[in-house]
Amino acid sequence: MLCGWTGEATRPANVCYSPETTRHIARVRPKARSRELPILDTPTSPVIDAASLLVVDDDGEILSLVAKFLRGNGFRVHTARNGVEMAEALSHAAVDLIVLDLMLPGTSGLDLCRNLRRTSAIPVVMLTAKGDDIDRIIGLEVGADDYLPKPFNPRELLARINAVLRRSRTANPSMDRSGRGFAFGGWRLDTLKRELANPAGVVVDLSTGEYDLLLAFLEAPQRVLSRDFLLDAARNRTADAFDRTIDVQVSRLRRKLGGPADLIKTVRGAGYMFTADVSRF
Repeated sequence: MLCGWTGEATRPANVCYSPETTRHIARVRPKARSRELPILDTPTSPVIDAASLLVVDDDGEILSLVAKFLRGNGFRVHTARNGVEMAEALSHAAVDLIVLDLMLPGTSGLDLCRNLRRTSAIPVVMLTAKGDDIDRIIGLEVGADDYLPKPFNPRELLARINAVLRRSRTANPSMDRSGRGFAFGGWRLDTLKRELANPAGVVVDLSTGEYDLLLAFLEAPQRVLSRDFLLDAARNRTADAFDRTIDVQVSRLRRKLGGPADLIKTVRGAGYMFTADVSRF
C-alpha cells in the first residue's frame, strides 16, 4: 500500500508502494516536471454529486494543486488564503465542506474553526504540517470533523471528504444541497451533464470559464460578487482583479444568456450581481 505522499511528481525516497499501486500510479499520473496531484480516473470513494468545497491554505502552490485535484474529481471548489478571504467566500457561496489549513497567517485555522462553530455546522477537514497528537486533539476539540497531516495522499483526502459529507448529510438532511442543477427564468443548468438549456430546451454551448462563472452566479443569486471572487470561480488566478479579463467573460456570458440586459447587473466599484430568482432541481 501507499505509505505516504509528498506531492512530488516522481516517487519520493520515503514512500513505499505495492506492485499494484505502482502500476496504478504509472497509469493515472504521467511524468511531470513540477509537483502535481493526480486526477484519478476512478475516485477511491463515490463523489458526492455537485458538492461545493472551500479550500483554505496560504501556500499558493498547494492551494492550486488541491483545488485542481478536487475539481477533477467532481467537486465545485472555492479557494481562500486566509481568514479574511474565507469569510468573503462564505458570504458569497453556499459551501458544503471546508478543507482548512491549521497554520495560516493572521488568524490560525484553529481559531477560524472555533469561530465558525459558533454560527455554523459546515463540516471541516483540517490539514496541517504538524503531526503531533496534541494538534489533532485540539483540532477535533474546537470542532473539526476530521484531521489529515501533511504530507498526505490525495486519494485519502478525497475519501475523507466524501466520508465526512456522507456523515453530515445523514445526520442533517437539510444540509444536502446536491440537486443536479439550477433553474432561472426558464433556463436550466444541469451540473451533472454540465449542460445549459434555454427556455426552448435548446442546449447552449459554454466554455469551461463561462460554465464556472455562471455556476458562481447561480450559487449566490442577488448578491454582489467581487471581480476577485469571480476570477477565482472562473479559475483564472493568473489575471489581476483590476484588469478586464472577468469583464470580457461576463460580456460573453450575457450574450449567450440573452434576455433582460440586467440579468447580470454591473455594480460599479464592487463587481456583478445575478438578479434572477434561482431554484434547485
